[in-house]
Amino acid sequence: MIEIAEVSRYEFVDTGMLGEPSPLIVGDIQLFGNCSPCRFNQTPPSFTSNVMAITFERGNYTVSYISPIRDNHIQASFKSPYHVNISLPQEFDVQNPLLAGISPGANITLFSDNTTLIRWNNTLAVDLRFYDQGRETLLYFFLQFMVIIAVVMLLPYLITMRKKEK
Repeated sequence: MIEIAEVSRYEFVDTGMLGEPSPLIVGDIQLFGNCSPCRFNQTPPSFTSNVMAITFERGNYTVSYISPIRDNHIQASFKSPYHVNISLPQEFDVQNPLLAGISPGANITLFSDNTTLIRWNNTLAVDLRFYDQGRETLLYFFLQFMVIIAVVMLLPYLITMRKKEK
């Protein structure tokens, strides 16, 4: 959900490999505000504008949509500041700094049902990398493996150092 204020248009834009705007594939678009239901017009990508947009009466709204997520990574950039809320279901987490990354200015709320809410106020960009339990297990396995390798590599050196001291 993205809160927008005093606007009449919202564009669904993804960031390309070189930072260029590219169309974001979205579905189940909903607009919430002081209207019931809130009506909007959808414009598909065209030759002049390669992004999809919705237009509506100028005002304050919340835009909700569903979009595919690649590599457990969400990025968004905006032309004007927005309030952004991202709700992660209970199978995802952002607490381990080795696996997760959150752009500055985020407020993280952990709920008792293991869901997570990440909120940015008046931000121009959002960057969120999250992980599941499988990735965390792989990280701990990898770290344990590296410790074993380090011990095996250092042990002969320490033994020879001890023999030289005698």
